[in-house]
Amino acid sequence: MAERHLIGSVQVTAGSFDASLALVVQAARTDNAEHVHFVNAYTIALAAGDPEYAKVLNDGLCFTDGVPVAWVGRRAYGSSAETWPRVYGPDVMAALLESDLRHYLLGSTPATLQTLQDVIACRWPQAAIVGAHSPPFRPLTDTERDAQDAAIRNSGAQLVWLGLGTPKQDWEAARVAVSTGLTTLAVGAAFDFIAGTKPQAPRWMQRSGVEWGFRLASEPRRLAKRYLWGNPRFLMAVAREPGFRKPRA
Repeated sequence: MAERHLIGSVQVTAGSFDASLALVVQAARTDNAEHVHFVNAYTIALAAGDPEYAKVLNDGLCFTDGVPVAWVGRRAYGSSAETWPRVYGPDVMAALLESDLRHYLLGSTPATLQTLQDVIACRWPQAAIVGAHSPPFRPLTDTERDAQDAAIRNSGAQLVWLGLGTPKQDWEAARVAVSTGLTTLAVGAAFDFIAGTKPQAPRWMQRSGVEWGFRLASEPRRLAKRYLWGNPRFLMAVAREPGFRKPRA
């Protein structure tokens, strides 16, 4: 059983990158459908102010997508970088596209979704993409939702990847997992990064925890709230947790 520890109000699964992959693969190969979330500072900030959102996350598997989240896990629980690595959504997607699992892509724009499929066909020719759908940028009608879920169920997919943006994709990942009985993964910008339609921060920036600055500079209007509002509230959320403060000697 994977260990889960509280960061802010979210129960985050600790374990190596490979152990995290194994949890997803196990869920995909069985009837134990999971909804998987990649937690960063913004996720923690949102969950701190929304108990229902926190519950959605805590009912699924939550991995350390953000380097600051991994740092907090190491500090709060006295664990190593091996136990609390960055389990980054785009890296998980890339790794699982090398498996023999069947994949469904849900989200983004039609153009990006097509580019993503073209890139996957080139980089991972063995990957089985059994369906893809770009839903409209508005709430679906009941008829549209039922048709979407039926298409996913009938595709033969074992993993459903969602690129719908936070927090929408987290709610939808939980709903689709229940509706279809399939394991879902809310990976956000992974669609754009793998497709190459948005720039990705250099690895050194990712490792040092300042990727947010690169992304803010790349998309200031869209991401200003996420970082300028979310980062301070993330620090507030984790600072008031008893586990964040190291015990006195």
